[in-house]
Amino acid sequence: QVQLVESGGELVQAGGSLRLSCAASGRTFSSYFMAWFRQAPGKDREFVAHISWSGSSIYYADSVKGRFTISRDNAKNIVYLQMNSLKTEDTAVYYCAAARSPPRYPATSPGMYDHWGQGTQVTVSS
Repeated sequence: QVQLVESGGELVQAGGSLRLSCAASGRTFSSYFMAWFRQAPGKDREFVAHISWSGSSIYYADSVKGRFTISRDNAKNIVYLQMNSLKTEDTAVYYCAAARSPPRYPATSPGMYDHWGQGTQVTVSS
């Protein structure tokens, strides 16, 4: 089992940057495939990015490619999401998710992940 706690969300102006963090409990963090999703009011949960167990493989949604960077530190049990050039449409609750072994690649469906954090609110103002 792994427990996930996100932090770093806040109100920021369009064009600004934020770094989200997801801290994981337990000593098996490196055995989990990690991802970030987001959910805006009235919309489905949307895939943002994922990173493989060692960090060697990364995949982004087209909507964030070139602006967001996912990374992980297995020694600290943390996965990050660096968000640059933020847009108003990036406003959402951002969730961290973990899976031992997603059934396929890219792993963009929420159903492929077994563990979720509580989310952190990101609001981008114009």
